[in-house]
Amino acid sequence: MTDRFDCHYCKESLFGKKYVLREENPYCVKCYESLYSNTCEECKKPIGCDSKDLSYKDRHWHETCFHCFHCKRSLADKPFSTKDEQLLCTECYSNEYSSKCNDCKKTIMPGFIHSLNVPPPLSNCPTSIFPQRGSRKMEYKGNSWHETCFSCQRCQQPIGTKSFIPKENHNYCVPCYEKQFAMQCVQCKKPITTGGVTYHDQPWHKDCFLCTGCKQQLSGQRFTSRDNFAYCLSCFCNLYAKKCASCTTPISGLGGSKYISFEERQWHNDCFNCKKCSISLVGRGFLTERDDILCPECGKDI
Repeated sequence: MTDRFDCHYCKESLFGKKYVLREENPYCVKCYESLYSNTCEECKKPIGCDSKDLSYKDRHWHETCFHCFHCKRSLADKPFSTKDEQLLCTECYSNEYSSKCNDCKKTIMPGFIHSLNVPPPLSNCPTSIFPQRGSRKMEYKGNSWHETCFSCQRCQQPIGTKSFIPKENHNYCVPCYEKQFAMQCVQCKKPITTGGVTYHDQPWHKDCFLCTGCKQQLSGQRFTSRDNFAYCLSCFCNLYAKKCASCTTPISGLGGSKYISFEERQWHNDCFNCKKCSISLVGRGFLTERDDILCPECGKDI
């Protein structure tokens, strides 16, 4: 007795007929195509066992239907791109959608182009399509570059995703910009990249511009100078200001504050008062008795 060799689906004998194996089960061509054949995206007809099945992102085409949407040239052995689910050869994609590099003026192809990986011709094995990396596009203020063309004007190294500084239609990586353009701090000799203080027409880092006396930062507070050295008001007064003859605290004379000077002695305006009656003597006549000052009325008793 001879073993039967039938279609797994319709049970018709397959002796002397073409068949297709799927998961180790044999099918006649008719059953296999009705059960498993994919529909072509272009012509909407089934892709039979005798045709190559070209697949991309779960979509399928006959080999003859796999062509550029615009120029209709076959893409079966050529790289291609997609736009709005349409297949395009690289030339048509470039003409329709690609940007021009601001540096080399050549077309910037999309981030991925696609090509076919064609296996040996098996009747039931679709041909898969694999992406290949194209050119990464860098964009800044409406301009585009190839990733390799977007480079530092000074060192010519690609900038990529690193920080950069534009200047006069050129781009610089931060280290090159600092070397070529940034001012250097008078104190530490390092580049000043943000902020800074100008004193005597010279640049300083805020952290380097310190009081000569107490070494506190002077940026953002009032200060003065002596012999080209900067001081906070407290240090300046303690070191150089005259002492008030009445309260003995320093008289800064800074910021328009007024004081009285007489015979090598100084007083704050508020301290220039009669020793006896405490009336203000600013703008009035006065008398002196040793180190004291008196109003004319109290001076009568001298």
